[in-house]
Amino acid sequence: MKKVFLILAAMISLSAFAQQKWTLKDCIDYAMQNSITLKQAKLDKQTATETRKQSQSALLPSLSASTNQSFGYKPWLSSGTTTVTNSTVNTTVNKTYYNGTYGINASWTVWNGNQNHNQVKVNKLAEEQAELTAQQSANTIQERIAELYVQILYMNEAIEVNKQSLETSKKQEERGREMVEVGKMSKADLAQLTAQRATGEYNLVEAQTNLASYKLELKQLLEITDDQPFDIASPAASDQQALAEIPSMMGVYEQALAQRPEIKNAELAKESSDVQLKIAKAGYLPTISLTGGLGTSTSSNNSKEWGSQMKTNFDASAGIGVSIPIFDQRKAKTAVNKARITQEKALLTMQQRQKELYSSIESLWLDATSNQQKFRAATATVESEQQSYDLLNEQFNLGLKNIVELMTGKDKLLQAQQSMLQSKYTTILNQQLLRFYQGETMNI
Repeated sequence: MKKVFLILAAMISLSAFAQQKWTLKDCIDYAMQNSITLKQAKLDKQTATETRKQSQSALLPSLSASTNQSFGYKPWLSSGTTTVTNSTVNTTVNKTYYNGTYGINASWTVWNGNQNHNQVKVNKLAEEQAELTAQQSANTIQERIAELYVQILYMNEAIEVNKQSLETSKKQEERGREMVEVGKMSKADLAQLTAQRATGEYNLVEAQTNLASYKLELKQLLEITDDQPFDIASPAASDQQALAEIPSMMGVYEQALAQRPEIKNAELAKESSDVQLKIAKAGYLPTISLTGGLGTSTSSNNSKEWGSQMKTNFDASAGIGVSIPIFDQRKAKTAVNKARITQEKALLTMQQRQKELYSSIESLWLDATSNQQKFRAATATVESEQQSYDLLNEQFNLGLKNIVELMTGKDKLLQAQQSMLQSKYTTILNQQLLRFYQGETMNI
């Protein structure tokens, strides 16, 4: 019943989302709840927790109870039990018999070079690492969602630019037909205007196809498999967002170094390798253990009653055992050498993770800085190309400019507009990712 309720709740939630446009926060929140990758990572963490609990319980003594019930048969047995009843001697030979044993045994490893205690430490670290791995997966998903979300915003604006360009091309083509009719333009020039309009239609279809592809990828990333309509909210990304101050690269790196899960995970792996080396060295040390047990037995061949046998045959024992390794076929030495190799690899992995983090942040910072500069330049270029194209269009209508000059001006304007949009949204994305590395929530 509980599962049915959860399924219904999920369906209602998804239906509610389908009826509205998804914000970036909606996408991230939904992915954090429904991502199969994250669910698998959480299960790995639960497995690590169970392993840690088992190693902690291994510090306690073990206690077990046992019993064994058996039947026996002696086919050539000739002697038996003799009884006298009313001056009559009776001899009974029982060729079958029944035995029972009962016991309680306990053992406790008092000391084994602290292997058991250190194993608990290793398993605790593994549990923390599993949690950090889940966080790392969550960060990767959030970053990819942001990339797709911004790409969709960019494509939405790019489509509008292509629509405007196509509309202008259609008007120019229509104007060209009128000029051909009155003899002010050749059919060859009109053919070029028609080709320009066809190119505009192609560019629009291509942009719409790319937009649909990005939406599909985002939908798949959110684990949405139904055919309900899916669209994102399209907040107007202002120029001020793209021109906002970019965080300091070293400031971002220092904050990321202190909190990013991949760095903490590598640090814990190094710490775990240190403890594993101690476990390996304990192979040279003796092991001390305590044992104890209670036991009794019964048999049908015994003339005493069952309770009397249980009492008579009862015994108790206790002992201490010491195991000292003398020659172990190089097992301890090999384990120590392998642990040292693992320790060195963990150190190198930690350094590698730090290097990769710095490289990622440096790349994001450089992209944000360069694209912000490109955006400033592209903004001015668009204004200039727009003025130039408006003038060309007027002169073309008056017959003062030819078709080649008009098409060249239009291509320059379209290219400038696309460059401005691309640099704008690339800057916004990189700024958001830099702040995300600082521990802030992404929000567009």
